[in-house]
Amino acid sequence: MKKSKGLQGNIQTVVLVRILVVILLMFLSRIMFFLFNFKYFSGAGFNELMKIFVYGLRFDISAAIIINAPYILLNSIPFRFRMNKIYQGVLNTFFFFINIVALASNFVDLIYFRFTLKRTTADIFAYLGVGGDFNKLIPQFLKDFWYVLLVWIIFCILLVWGSIRVKLQASGSKKGKGGNAKYYFFQTFLFIVIMFICVIGIRGGFQLRPISLITAGNYTSAKNVTLLLNTPFSIAKTFGNRSVKTITFFRKESDLEKVYTPVHKGNPGSFKNYNVMIIIMESFSREHFGVFNESGGKEGNQSFTPFLDSLAGKSIVYRAFANGKTSIQGIPAILSGIPSMMDESFIQSNYAADKYASLAGILKSRGYSSAFFHGGTNGTMGFDSYTKLTGFDHYYGRSEYNNDKDYDGKWGIRDEEFFQFTASKVNTLKPPFVAALFSLSSHHPYFVPEKYKGMFRKGNLPIQESIMYSDYSLKQFFRTVKKMSWFENTLFVITADHTSEGYKPYYQTSTGQYAIPIVFYKPDSDLKGFEKDIAQQTDILPTVLGYLGYDKDFLAFGVDLFNPQSIHFSVHYISGVYGLIKDGYLLEFDGTNSTGLYDLKNDSLQTKNLIKTGLPAKAGLERFIKAYIQQYNNRLIENRLSVD
Repeated sequence: MKKSKGLQGNIQTVVLVRILVVILLMFLSRIMFFLFNFKYFSGAGFNELMKIFVYGLRFDISAAIIINAPYILLNSIPFRFRMNKIYQGVLNTFFFFINIVALASNFVDLIYFRFTLKRTTADIFAYLGVGGDFNKLIPQFLKDFWYVLLVWIIFCILLVWGSIRVKLQASGSKKGKGGNAKYYFFQTFLFIVIMFICVIGIRGGFQLRPISLITAGNYTSAKNVTLLLNTPFSIAKTFGNRSVKTITFFRKESDLEKVYTPVHKGNPGSFKNYNVMIIIMESFSREHFGVFNESGGKEGNQSFTPFLDSLAGKSIVYRAFANGKTSIQGIPAILSGIPSMMDESFIQSNYAADKYASLAGILKSRGYSSAFFHGGTNGTMGFDSYTKLTGFDHYYGRSEYNNDKDYDGKWGIRDEEFFQFTASKVNTLKPPFVAALFSLSSHHPYFVPEKYKGMFRKGNLPIQESIMYSDYSLKQFFRTVKKMSWFENTLFVITADHTSEGYKPYYQTSTGQYAIPIVFYKPDSDLKGFEKDIAQQTDILPTVLGYLGYDKDFLAFGVDLFNPQSIHFSVHYISGVYGLIKDGYLLEFDGTNSTGLYDLKNDSLQTKNLIKTGLPAKAGLERFIKAYIQQYNNRLIENRLSVD
């Protein structure tokens, strides 16, 4: 007598149970996502959270069906060979593999979200394609966040355990050589029903358009969209999509240009042949600076950038905002005046081959030489290709440094040594020159050399000790270059590529999470002051060209900060939502409708959404962001990122 092990069911029952297990685990993954990032979502009340978790099921169901579509289809076709053991073995292998990978993507975002503040999208594949040193960094992440790996393994065990609770029952005897008509008729009917249900599930319902990342904004605020989504859905919905579409908010080009144009007119007059040195500090959020946090009590006065704080007293300083959340978004915004207002970065997009330039390429016509310095492994994030494409004469990376004794073992050459290397190489450039230096050490795993252990203060965030090390390295760099002949004739611009994880409440808001400094320093000049107006990364290129007196037209999606006629603003994009900071407000716009409006002067923590009451402010801001998006999208598509 045979003993029955566990429950048995027909093939449709087995598939249904397994899909339900996947949906349940995705739902539980969202709970884990919330718990691991509780500080970021702590402002959401109980009712808001319940709404997020309930509506999140809609996206879980869609993701579960999308990633398991081949498994469902091949188990639903109305033929008897689907009961074959080898056939089932292949399908089962696929089922467990694809869902274990899908769960892994959810769990990677438990930590990765802290750095990007969005769910991973299909741009991760492009990022891997341009080099990210993942083979070296993955072991470090597993070491630092081993507990995430442990929880993922538990979820994988639950996936297997739950999926094999119901076993496929043995097929009955066949009636006749070719089976019977009743079997094929009924199984064909089930196949049609299952396919119909799957289509509805993938679409997320019977509405006109399938659900997408933007749909999540219908159920919660922009800040909480990432909690409502899941990573497999985000990757699937952005894979192969063209994220930039032609926009016609304004029918006439003349009407559009009256509201916003990225074309800057030349500044006739005497040109100043100043050298330009752009210094981009990895993850240097405003939160780490003493000069930006003087009114925060004892904790607020803590500075992790003593050198930059001292330099700020001799410079023009702006409370600025980054245009993105990653380095690969920050570099083209700073050097080319082009933000990444789409799901992938500009460098990774189909438009990276458009005709455009950088500060180096523009000033080449004025006889400037140029070089870009980054201590990372050559090829990292495609910076070497980008700088070559945009007119830089030289690229100096880990290969050119050519001494791995100073390699940190993860990202590249340590800041102190590479900064000194940069100083020596800049000293060989023929003036006038444009040089860009991008730091490295204040990046996870937050390297601090052993000889400096205990020298730098630890803060509330793991990064802050390495921030102090990079600030110290910059101090040593300035000590060196002060002795060089070109120093006095150089405009230094110091900023960050993006922010780090935030600790204080303001730096966790959807404005504070982009808060960076922009510092303009020219030795023995009148460039001094702490400006009240805001700035953004894309303002750097037009400000530098304006200060030099560049006389030709050029394109940049920012303003000349030194021009008193300029209207200051900042724009960013994340998870399908545009953010416009202007006139003391933040407007959140999903490409069709405004979803959030906050009075930043009186409500810096964004606790009150004024979208239904602040109609006058909303109208003007919405008109501006529509013009900005139309200029950006259409110029990318039509290859009009250059004025010549």
